[in-house]
Amino acid sequence: MTTVRLPLFPLNTVLFPGLVLPLNVFEERYRAMMRELLKTGEDEPRRFAVVAIRDGREVAPTAPGLPDPTSLPERGPAAGFGPDPLQAFHRVGCIADAATIREREDGSFEVLTTGTTRVRLLSVDSSGPFLVAELEELAEDRGDGAGALADGVLRAFRTYQKRLAGARERSLATAAELPDEPSVVSYLVAAAAVLDVPTKQRLLQAPDTATRLAEELRLLRAESAVIRHLPSLPAVELTRAPTSQN
Repeated sequence: MTTVRLPLFPLNTVLFPGLVLPLNVFEERYRAMMRELLKTGEDEPRRFAVVAIRDGREVAPTAPGLPDPTSLPERGPAAGFGPDPLQAFHRVGCIADAATIREREDGSFEVLTTGTTRVRLLSVDSSGPFLVAELEELAEDRGDGAGALADGVLRAFRTYQKRLAGARERSLATAAELPDEPSVVSYLVAAAAVLDVPTKQRLLQAPDTATRLAEELRLLRAESAVIRHLPSLPAVELTRAPTSQN
């Protein structure tokens, strides 16, 4: 079992291998994380782990709230995640490689990352200025019938794209832009489909590529049937998630 210890960035989104994720970093705990990452040499990867939040707040409260307007907001790296941060997060996440980290004049950061490797969350250390996690790297097993499933998913995904494009009369990607390697297909579709966080999380933690593709095939067919009657849904940019406001 290969384990790594990395800074931990919890978000209300799921990061997949190959997905581009922009971040707008303004909370002090995550600013501290970015300042630490900037100490890494430019020829070395600047890595941290992204996990989806199961129960907690992506942004900690900064002012007294209800029902007690005099109560003080939580402080520290685990603010908003309860007494045991490990229980607040989904256990499977993804390592993010920060291609660019730009500090703004106000001390916030503009960060562009790409997901690389799936990891399982083993423990969370909240003793420093930001959360740090012990993580187990997860291999991507192909599973049985992944190649045939990938072909079916690509066909279903093209139908889904056309449904999403709707009245705009344009597709989201041409056939030439779509990959054919089963694991890449599975992550691309999981990232690009308009699905809620629990569903995306289930796809991320699938035991193998074939299982993920089979679930995506079912979801795409169901979603295409629904949005067939909703032709003006907005288009989705492949491989890129909306900028996350930490």
